[in-house]
Amino acid sequence: MEDVFIECSPGISGDMLLGAFYDLGVPKKVIEQPLFDLGLGDKYNLEFKESKSFSIRGIKVKVENIDCGLSQRNWRSIKELILNGHLEEKLQQKIYEVFESLATAEGKVHGINPEDVHFHEIGAIDSLVDIIGVCAALNYLNPKKVYCNEPMLGKGFVQTEHGKLSVPPPAVIELIRKKNIKVLSCFDSIEGELSTPTGISLLANLVDNLQPPSKYSINSYGVGIGNLKFPFPNLVRVHKITSFEDSSINEQSNPKCEEISVQEAWIDDQTPEDISNFVEKLRIEGAYDVSYQAINMKKNRIGFSIQVILPTEKREYFRRLWFNYSNTIGVRERTQSRWILLRRRGECSTTFGNIKVKQTLNPDGSIKMKPENDEVLRLKLKHKISTYEIRKIINESSKKFKAFENWK
Repeated sequence: MEDVFIECSPGISGDMLLGAFYDLGVPKKVIEQPLFDLGLGDKYNLEFKESKSFSIRGIKVKVENIDCGLSQRNWRSIKELILNGHLEEKLQQKIYEVFESLATAEGKVHGINPEDVHFHEIGAIDSLVDIIGVCAALNYLNPKKVYCNEPMLGKGFVQTEHGKLSVPPPAVIELIRKKNIKVLSCFDSIEGELSTPTGISLLANLVDNLQPPSKYSINSYGVGIGNLKFPFPNLVRVHKITSFEDSSINEQSNPKCEEISVQEAWIDDQTPEDISNFVEKLRIEGAYDVSYQAINMKKNRIGFSIQVILPTEKREYFRRLWFNYSNTIGVRERTQSRWILLRRRGECSTTFGNIKVKQTLNPDGSIKMKPENDEVLRLKLKHKISTYEIRKIINESSKKFKAFENWK
């Protein structure tokens, strides 16, 4: 089974992604069938046209709206449409998750209940076609994994039903924050909207790994062309690939050995408040871990023993932190080895919704998954049940895992 790699070059939109899937070989009938099943077949005309952007060929999508009544659908009506349609369960779930994340993001930025969100452009027939068509295409290809690279967002302003909004639009910012999507930026960012709410929502819900595999071969690809004019090709590529990610994991030593630095000092002439602030500074600056405890020192004074574990390449920087932010006049330092299991951060769908988790790869190849403690605490306060019950529900209801990074 092949994998799919979505290449944002440099951004992403629903129509460009749909055009790339069609160019990759997904039949038009496959893209339109769920639209017919949902009773939308007579509401639009869909056309895939050969086009070019800076002499690079691809497919441009054109959707003609022949029913203006769809332009003001809210999430409640779209949800009923999806859930009451005769769709395959896996496809229905994909479509539902994309729209739900958009509704939640729009509700958050506008301060209203997601059920009451009027999607405007997103609820219009062209965006319905884009979202449902992309989900249908991916369901048809049924890849083992879906990868993508980090998109760029652009800058400036975009005209919407809400009026003129700055780029990136508020819904894009909320989707990126909630889904922990890494994006690319540069000092002289591109003028214009490079990534749309629809495109970002599709990536956030359909992609398994938000960065390309470390090794892969390309079997075939499709190109989708955008409508906006930029001083560079405006396109999205979708590749069918053979990923060697699993074999690259096996080639790594697990557990693996790495060098770390340990720095420590005893301090007896600073207040507990100062010591607490200094320890927090060490953590913020990238220490792997910091521990400290009260000790008895010379002249029967109570002091603090502070020990920091840090990357070896940061030794000099941390020496300066000791001397700039604490009263110590000396720091002990040593380099030693540690053995660690491969791990990666990600997100898992549960009864509580999507929560941040960490996976650990055991030497025998089995995987342990643990929810981040901040998530457990948040859910405990929200639902007013014990930590034990929170962890039990998460373990019993956890389903699809989406990695934010490769094993490391």
